[in-house]
Amino acid sequence: MANPAKILIVDDEPRIRELIRTHLEHAGYACEEAGDGAAALAALEAYAPDLVLLDLMMPFMDGMTCLSELRRRKIETPVIILTARGEEYDRVAGLEGGADDYVVKPFSPRELTARVKAVLGRTLPKEREDGERFVFGALVIDVASHSVKVAGKEAALTPKEFDLLVFLAANRGVALSRERILDKVWNYDYYGEDRTVDTHIKMLRGHLGSCRDYIVTVWGVGYKFDPDAGANAQ
Repeated sequence: MANPAKILIVDDEPRIRELIRTHLEHAGYACEEAGDGAAALAALEAYAPDLVLLDLMMPFMDGMTCLSELRRRKIETPVIILTARGEEYDRVAGLEGGADDYVVKPFSPRELTARVKAVLGRTLPKEREDGERFVFGALVIDVASHSVKVAGKEAALTPKEFDLLVFLAANRGVALSRERILDKVWNYDYYGEDRTVDTHIKMLRGHLGSCRDYIVTVWGVGYKFDPDAGANAQ
C-alpha cells in the first residue's frame, strides 16, 4: 500500500494499543496512539487520521466526551468505538453521538480489522448512482446532496444511516437479510451476535418520523423498504 490509511488508536491501556497496532500494521495500515480523549483531540489536528478507534472508558477525557467535542468541531473523521459496555443503551448513545461503528471488548483482532477495512472502504452502495433521487410520499432522498427530507423538513442522519436508507430504498420491496445489509452497507461478514443492523434501523426509524413505517420488519429474515405498507399503516 503506497499510501496506507492512517489510524489513530485511542485507549488508556498500552497493552490494548500495542495489540491493535500490531494487527493493523500487519494489515497494511499506519498507526498512531493516544492515551486519553484530550491527547486524541491534539493528535487529530497533528496527525489527520483517516479513522479513529476510540475507547470509551478513559481518564482525563472519556471517549464519549471526546467524540462529542470532535463532532462539535465539525470534524467528520470516521470513529469506531471500543467499549466493554455491550448494553444497547451504550451502543445507541455512541452511534447517536456520531460514531460510525462499535466493537465490544473483548474483541478478536480479525473482527476489528474487518470493521476497520469496512469503514475505510465505505463507498456508496452499488445500486446508487450520482444524481439519483428517491421520492416516496413525504420522504425525499437526494443522493447528490446527501440529504433526506421528511414532510419538507431535513432529517439529520449520520453517514451510515444515510447509506442504510439509500440501500433499502434502492431495493424497494425486497426482503433483505441482516447478512446482506451488513455485506452491502458495512462491507463485512455477519457476526452471529452482532446487532448493528437492528440498532441502526431503530435509530433510522426514529429520524423518519411519519415515514418510519416505510421500513418493515420481515420476521425471520430482516427488513424491507415498503412505502405502500407504511402508508397503509398510517
